[in-house]
Parts: sequence; structure tokens; C-alpha cells
Amino acid sequence: MKHLPWRMALAVVAMLGAVAPAHAHVGNKDIFEQVEAGPYKLFVTIRPPDVIPGVAGIEVRSSGALLDSIAVTPTPLTGEASKHPPSSDALVRSGADPAFFTGSLWLMASGSWQVRFAVDGGAGKATASVPVPAVPLSILPMQRPLGIMLAVLGLMLMIGMVGIVAAAVRESRLEPGMAPNAARKRRALVAGAVTLVVVALMVYGGDRWWRVEAAGYAGDVYQPLTLTPKLAGNTLNLKIGRYDANDERRSRSRSNDDLLPDHGHLMHLYVIRQPEMDAVFHLHPSRLDQGHLAMTLPTMPPGKYQLYADIVHANGFPETLTANLTVPPGLAPSPLAAEDASASPPALSAGLLGTKYRLPDGYTMVWDRPTQLTAETAYALNFRLLNAAGKPATDVEPYLGMAGHAAFVKTDGTAFAHTHPEGSAAMPAMMLANGTPPDEGMSSMLMGGMDSNSMPGLDMGGAATPIAPVVEFPYGFPSAGRYRVFIQMKHGGVVETGVFDANVRQ
Repeated sequence: MKHLPWRMALAVVAMLGAVAPAHAHVGNKDIFEQVEAGPYKLFVTIRPPDVIPGVAGIEVRSSGALLDSIAVTPTPLTGEASKHPPSSDALVRSGADPAFFTGSLWLMASGSWQVRFAVDGGAGKATASVPVPAVPLSILPMQRPLGIMLAVLGLMLMIGMVGIVAAAVRESRLEPGMAPNAARKRRALVAGAVTLVVVALMVYGGDRWWRVEAAGYAGDVYQPLTLTPKLAGNTLNLKIGRYDANDERRSRSRSNDDLLPDHGHLMHLYVIRQPEMDAVFHLHPSRLDQGHLAMTLPTMPPGKYQLYADIVHANGFPETLTANLTVPPGLAPSPLAAEDASASPPALSAGLLGTKYRLPDGYTMVWDRPTQLTAETAYALNFRLLNAAGKPATDVEPYLGMAGHAAFVKTDGTAFAHTHPEGSAAMPAMMLANGTPPDEGMSSMLMGGMDSNSMPGLDMGGAATPIAPVVEFPYGFPSAGRYRVFIQMKHGGVVETGVFDANVRQ
């Protein structure tokens, strides 16, 4: 790919939106969300592109009142541009299933976006929005046959241009039937040589220009902010952010000090022992100062751990930061905080866990697992909590304001997603998308390091009204392989973690 035509073609392919969207979650770019638009319930799947500008695929399954039409509009999640949406695109109803709609739309720039759904049906019109983080995740490679073809065409254009100029100098002023003399032939040869040099310089200049453009685009390919853990006794200190001079622009665009609380916490930290995944913790560090969070680690077995830290920026953009941590033996024992959770499941090498997981207090968590799981397929995954007698639990309470929390982790570490019953989008981003910005006063309190057990609209503590012992998570496994699934539910004031395994086929 040393010639200009190859590089120009690559630019054209990228601009046409050819696609291959984490986002925020590790290895999970697709978004799965259950939203209510008036009387309609929508199960939304959005598949963002790997290249920006690019085309996002959209699938919607409706329930409740029958829909006549769905129109989608992409707008930035925040800022002045969010007030001036472009024209909408209509989704296409499936001929085989009147409740299923598909379509696509362009995402023209990187950042935090939303897709607005305008629905119309027998129960009237309604709207809802789903946040979409859009970032370039890769650079598309040039297909070799296409590159060879474009290089040959480019060479033919160069030769053709030299030939046209040489012919014009040699014969353009000759009378019909006259042959060029030696002087005209010499001038034609000189003109052809000069043209060849000029064309070669144009190709060289174009190549230099494209290298700069390609380097600029490569610099914009998404990389999460760094997470640096350090243990001081049993205190875990977490530093967020990049501080090298080469990353100043990215650090400004994604600050390490503009975090919004998600379910009452600035960070949701999953700590999973490797390689057997036989110890897992869902923790919530508190802010100390800019880009610095810390907490006292609960009692945990020594070993090497993988950290997955979920944060949400002020513009609604979510990130999952990753790091490794070695926990030495002999740490001072410490209890779990009231809103933290842990589990000690059998090691991966012990075999595949089934659909029932017995909890330490005698309760059982059950996964109504589909008979077959395939990659890149949207599912509504159901989990139930049974009491010690094997009956549906009657003392289930909200955990961090939700019926449950889930983490889907591929055993090779290439995929991680922390999701909720509504879906994979972060709650602050959902609030921004649907016109109810996160409470700035509460955000300021949490940013200042103050502890809070509640957020507006959430039941985060105190006496809780029992809820149904069933939780459903919309999710799609991004690739084939083995996954370990961690489900947190709360009952009788105790947070329980059920653990399950899944083999996902392509």
C-alpha cells in the first residue's frame, strides 16, 4: 500500500462506512436495552460500527400494543447539537414477524450519542431514547485484490497522462497528414519526462498527505483511560488517567475528574481472581481527589486478580478500565461493605457450572438458560431466587436500586459486560438521553468524596419493599467461547452472588 490509489481507496471505504462498538464494556460494543415508549415496550439492539463515520445496525422487537411504524434519529447526547436533530430514518417491519423492525443509521462523529425512537401505533405516538457510545475501534485493512486493481488503474492513469502530454506537444500543431520532425519528437520526449516527474511528485505528495491523515485517525482509535492500582496494606488506591505528553488531547476529551454516579457510586469495580475465576468481588471505591479513588479491601484469598472498573463521564460516555492486581497473603481481615458482594465459586478447571447455584445461606439461584446460546444473538436471560425450601423467595429487595446486577465475563478475558435488568447502558447516560439529567447536587456531593446511600429515583438502602424473585437481563454474547456469569440479587438485607457457566457457539 505504498501508492496513492491504495490509500485513497482506503479513505473512500472508511467514508462509505464499511463496518467490522466497546465500548464501554470490554469486547462488548453492541447495546441491548429494554425501554418503554409510552404504552409500548421495546427490546432494542444497536450494533455500532468499528469505523467512524460509519453505519450502526438497529433491531427492535416490540411487545404490548401493536406498532405501525418506528422512526430513528441519531443526535449527540449532550450539547447544542442535541437540540437540532437531523431527519429520521424509518425502520422496516419484518414480513414474517409484525413485531420485529430492522434498519440502520449513520453515526458521523465520535462521542456520546443517542438514538431517538419515535413510535406510532394503535395506542398513539410515543418516544424513547437509547444512549450509544460511538468511537473508532480499528482501522480497516485494504483487501489485497482491491488494492492490486487500484494500483494497476493508478499506474495506467499515470502512463496515460504522460502519453497525452507528449502527444500534444509532438502532434497538436501539425497539419493533417504531416509527420513530426526530430525537433518535435525531442520536445515531446522532454515534455513527457517533465510530466512524469510532476505526476510522480503528485503521487508522493498525496502519499505523504495520506500518511498524516492515517496517523491522525490511528491516534483517535479508542483506548480506555489507564487504571493504576496500588496496595498500601489492605487499602487499594486506584489512579485513573493518562499523564504522558503524547496523550494530552485524549486526556482533555475524557477527563479523569468528571465522573457521574451510577447507581450511587462513581465506580463499579469487579475484582476476579485469575486464571480459575474462583473468587469474585463487586466493590465500590470512593473518590479521594482528582483521578484518585480508594477503598479498604475486604478479606480475599491471595493471588492474581483482573480488575474491571466501570465509570461514566459527565457527557454520558461510559468506560470500562482494566488492570491487574496481585493480592499478597496476610492482609488484615476486613468485612464487605453493605453494598458490596462476593462469591467463591468452583474453579474453571472443575468443570462447567450448571443452571442451579447453591448460595451460602441455603438459598438457590436458578438460570432458565436457553438450550443453545449463539454469539451475536440478543437474549432476555432470566434468573430466579429460591429460598431454602426450594420455593420462590419472598424477601427479595432491590440491590443498588435494581432487581439485580450481572457481569458476563469471557474466561479468556477478552469480553466483560456489567449490565442491569433494563440493559447494558449506564443509568446516567439513560437519564441524559431521556431528558432527566443526573442530579448535579448529588453528583457534586459524591465527587467531593462524601458517602451516600441514595440517589434520586433509586431505593439504595433502608427498609425495602420486597420485589419479585425474578430478574431478566437483555444481553448478547459477542463471540463464541466459554463465559462465566455473575448475578447479584439481594434478600433479607444480604447481597448474594450466583455463578453460572455458558458455552457459546458461533
